Amino acid sequence: MILETHHLTIGYAAPRRAPVVIAADLNVSLAAGELVALIGPNGAGKSTLIRTLTGMQPPLEGSIRVMGDDLHALKPRTLAQRVAVVLTERPSAPNLTGYALVALGRQPHTDWTGALSPDDEQAVHDAVDAVGAADIADRLLTELSDGQQQKLLIARALAQDTPLIVLDEPTAFLDLPRRVEVTRLLGRLARDTGRAVLLSTHDLDLALRTADRIWLMSTAHGIGGLVSGAPEDLVLSGAFEAAFAADGITFDPATGAFVLTSDPRGVIALDAPDPLAAIWTARALERAGFRIKPDAAVRVTVREKSGGHVWHLSGAGESGTFGTLAALVKALDAVHVT
Repeated sequence: MILETHHLTIGYAAPRRAPVVIAADLNVSLAAGELVALIGPNGAGKSTLIRTLTGMQPPLEGSIRVMGDDLHALKPRTLAQRVAVVLTERPSAPNLTGYALVALGRQPHTDWTGALSPDDEQAVHDAVDAVGAADIADRLLTELSDGQQQKLLIARALAQDTPLIVLDEPTAFLDLPRRVEVTRLLGRLARDTGRAVLLSTHDLDLALRTADRIWLMSTAHGIGGLVSGAPEDLVLSGAFEAAFAADGITFDPATGAFVLTSDPRGVIALDAPDPLAAIWTARALERAGFRIKPDAAVRVTVREKSGGHVWHLSGAGESGTFGTLAALVKALDAVHVT
């Protein structure tokens, strides 16, 4: 195993009073070639765990082993040769080029002068190519978007040539296409290079779709704990739903989405032969506060028309035909549906 924890307790020591325990008795492992997503509700301890696993703060109890050795017994240079860390903060070096940023990853392997050998230069070029950033490597960081900078930060971690890469919220400042791109890139790098990759994220949908395993932190029973497993196993076992349970909101394992559980405004039957139209009509109705029920008195029927769709409302004295879902929802606001 690349990383293992044994009865790990994380939190903060406090002078002259009891330590603050965030999560206790954590026993997890991380293997070569896998992408693991660390997820959980706010306050569960994700950031504290990341800092502890990377040696930025000591554990309260238990141990962490990297490549079989105690993390806190490693010298700083050795630790930097085993664990690369990518934090949320953007680089604060306006005159640095992308290539120079990536080259910083070679510091644990150079002598005291920091001069790059031909092998170091090759490692930097290989890392830049691996993340598809060759076309931006010569530009200043101030000229690059958040997504482009994130690629270069990942390249820096690759150039560091460690068996373990740990990333704290690597997609926090990115739009949806770039979040998908970066997450898929990390999965590919884990598989292709044999590295173990651990990332913390609030993007639950991406984690469910792309991670080989999930570390799910939860505060459902007071002090935080962690359960590890394949995304699908955690959904089927109910662990995912329990971890994110909140008043008025619940995780729907059938759709993989969070839904409102407050009392509905009414119930509506839905007849939509087109599966795609059925999905998005149901979402629009649920967003408007209605629940789908097959035997409801009021019915919405969706039909294809001239390359698009029309929505027909009928039952309980109500009727109408609408060319958009927005028009349908607006009409429902004006009628009484039970």
